[in-house]
Amino acid sequence: MRIAVTGSIATDHLMTFPGRFADQFVADQLHTVSLSFLVDNLDVRRGGVGANIAFGMGQLGTRPILAGAAGFDFDEYRAWLDRHGVDTTSVRISETLHTARFVCTTDADHNQIGSFYTGAMSEARQIELKTVADRVGGLDLVLIGADDPEAMLRHTEECRSRSIPFAADFSQQIARMNGDEIRILLDGATYLFSNEYEKGLIESKTGWSDAEILGKVGHRVTTLGAQGVRIERAGEDPIVVGCAEEERKADPTGVGDAFRAGFLSGLAWGVGLERAAQVGCMLATLVIETVGTQEYQLHRAHFMDRFTKAYGDDAAVEVRAHLV
Repeated sequence: MRIAVTGSIATDHLMTFPGRFADQFVADQLHTVSLSFLVDNLDVRRGGVGANIAFGMGQLGTRPILAGAAGFDFDEYRAWLDRHGVDTTSVRISETLHTARFVCTTDADHNQIGSFYTGAMSEARQIELKTVADRVGGLDLVLIGADDPEAMLRHTEECRSRSIPFAADFSQQIARMNGDEIRILLDGATYLFSNEYEKGLIESKTGWSDAEILGKVGHRVTTLGAQGVRIERAGEDPIVVGCAEEERKADPTGVGDAFRAGFLSGLAWGVGLERAAQVGCMLATLVIETVGTQEYQLHRAHFMDRFTKAYGDDAAVEVRAHLV
């Protein structure tokens, strides 16, 4: 099963200020703020929802096709993804712009000051999925993840016009989209991904009820945080899968991306919705135990031991046949 993942490719530059931002502000001078913070450390992490999902699928051996836009500074990041099983040939490289970048400083009270540079992500709208499909011999599914909004709309319309099944995954872009845009992006999707809060926001912005949305998509996949995930289909009982037990909670960033990577990998293996959701939940657990969205290591024996403990022998036998 050939799955293309569209979505942002970015790096996070995270710094820590040992003091408190609040101590540096003068109440009657806030209209002329000019501050510089001497930070203790810099942590550069690879990220972007498209790259995070593709990385997870690569770890599971399903060879995803990443179709996003990056800058002329992408060589090192590309090599990392290539080494971890991601097909990066369809990544568009900007000739003039840097890869998208999030720069954030956190103080001693965990307050944050951050900026997001869109950069090359704005060129994702120039990617044509037909070119990607022709190169790999056709696409069975396209995940349309959070990206340049124009790119998300173009990819969705192209999937419809070319009869390519697609999964809608608005993620953080839902905040800036209006109801008309969301209706366009989800109508006809084979899968609609969201967390529980985003689910309510989708219904509020579109004016469509849960039942109406279920009538417009094949499957509605809603992550429930510590409670796992719920998969709904019109006219059928929902499938609910719980989370695997975590050994520690280090960093929740990227957990949703990891679930999607595991779920899509399960679909690629053809193991069915419940098993696919279990794989997604297991991979998400590995990510929450690790600082950074692509810093976890998937050791097959360890993964299967924990998967078996969480979901039982029958589920493990089915998944183990594909996890090689």
